[in-house]
Amino acid sequence: MEEARGTIVLVAIAVYMASCLAIGLWAMRRTKSTRDFFVAGRDLGILVTGLAIFSSTMSGFGFVGGPGLVYRMGLSVMWIIIGIPIGYCVSFFLLGKRLRLFGELLDSVSLPDVVAARYRSELCRFLAALAILLGVIGYLGAQILAMATILQDILEQNPWMGDISLFHCVFISSAVLVFYCVTGGIIASVYTDLVQGLVMMVAAVFVFFTAMHTFEGGFSGMVQTIAADDAGAVGPWGTVGMLGCLSWFFLFAVGSAGQPHVITKMMMNRRIEDARHILPLSAIGYTLSALLIISVGMVMRALVLSGSHADLDHSDAAAPQFLQTYAHPVLAGIVFAGLFAAIMSTADAFLNVGAAALVHDMPRAILGRSLVHELFWARCATAALALMAAVFALYTQDLVALLGAFGWGTFAAALVPVVAIGLNWKRATALAANVAIITSLLVNFVLKLSSRITGFEIPYAIDGGTVSLLVSLLLFFLISFCSRQPKLDPDIEAVMDM
Repeated sequence: MEEARGTIVLVAIAVYMASCLAIGLWAMRRTKSTRDFFVAGRDLGILVTGLAIFSSTMSGFGFVGGPGLVYRMGLSVMWIIIGIPIGYCVSFFLLGKRLRLFGELLDSVSLPDVVAARYRSELCRFLAALAILLGVIGYLGAQILAMATILQDILEQNPWMGDISLFHCVFISSAVLVFYCVTGGIIASVYTDLVQGLVMMVAAVFVFFTAMHTFEGGFSGMVQTIAADDAGAVGPWGTVGMLGCLSWFFLFAVGSAGQPHVITKMMMNRRIEDARHILPLSAIGYTLSALLIISVGMVMRALVLSGSHADLDHSDAAAPQFLQTYAHPVLAGIVFAGLFAAIMSTADAFLNVGAAALVHDMPRAILGRSLVHELFWARCATAALALMAAVFALYTQDLVALLGAFGWGTFAAALVPVVAIGLNWKRATALAANVAIITSLLVNFVLKLSSRITGFEIPYAIDGGTVSLLVSLLLFFLISFCSRQPKLDPDIEAVMDM
């Protein structure tokens, strides 16, 4: 079976790609309006919604970028893994019921719809849509780069395929992604999440035990080997340091409530009371899947340090290399197919919220009305956004996890004050919301460009997204306290009182 490893993995990927085409075509038949395309008709059950939420968070950012981050920075990534389930709790506490009520009341198909109604401001709608659009490019770039990285590694294991560049892998990945997303919309995404979420929870446990038995001495042996090279890597703060890790923890715990691809799914469940069951399902699913992140990252670093495996060309190759070399071929094929499913469905979620911002919210904010043939233009915008994200991914060439963290930080800083706080605090004003969004975008992108152009890094490895989030929260509270309390629409106030 080892001789057929490459073939088995390719067959698994091929079967998955074929299933994507089938799901996309099936979902297209169910997608008859923008309400179906953007919020799945608000008719999802507990299992589908719960798995869709955790799958959207994990994706290529977790399954490819996570092990790469552990390989490069040690146990620093634990603070992200701990932060995200806590973030689910924060998000559901602040928004689980409220977003579903607002969605029903306003018949909204996007997050900026809710923002515009809450603040009675079309400028708020436009800025929220702009923040989503910019964050989508960064985060979607991470998904495309993750998919291309896996595809390149798989194809390189089959000599008869010849050399294939990352550029070509990005092109292939984007083409499949565009077809899948344009045809099926969010319906294709959430039903793919249902299957791949279940698969990845089980597969992650098998990968965890495979990793444990791959290295002599198990995890104890890995820790000793890594500690001999760099004791800090297996310490509580990893190689990033205390302030850097705490900045990640804050960003991912608090920032979860500002991730549009996650919180918009709270508008899609069939019944409002379902949120209490969706939360534990999402948290358990993420926790089980995160076993893959830690185990693969640690075992690959230990194997390289011990001389049992050649140095990796780049950190993001940790997961593909482990699966190709050490996992059982069938398990590797299943996990690779699951990885592609996770990436595709999450990318679809990003393209979905980005397309809504581009063709639904911005025209409403500027023209005061929706576009004619909005569903058609939503599909065109989906293809255009995928192209822009692919170019961004190729240009930046960052680690997948760092690209994902940038997108996460962009969303968090712009939307946590406006949405998570604003939908629970009547004193919040439109001016405070607008200033918070504009400031967060400026700070986040200036820090990113400074790092790229001048090499400037924030001291103590503090994440730029955390700085942006703290600044936007401070300004949001300060301006709201210094302003007169706004008059709310009676229906909006009634929902906020519940």
